[in-house]
Amino acid sequence: MAVPKRKTTRSRAGKRRSHIKAKINNIIEDKKSGEYRLSHHMDLKTGFYKGRQVLDPKD
Repeated sequence: MAVPKRKTTRSRAGKRRSHIKAKINNIIEDKKSGEYRLSHHMDLKTGFYKGRQVLDPKD
């Protein structure tokens, strides 16, 4: 069984785990409504995506 010969330092463990982190969402402010939404997603309140009416707006 593979067992490390020496203790792994905090810095070495941190380097190995450098890509393990909380993901940041792409939240942007909508130009028309001023509401916040995810980029590349349509606005559910207005039903617009890329300046076109895609869906009937929610009431």
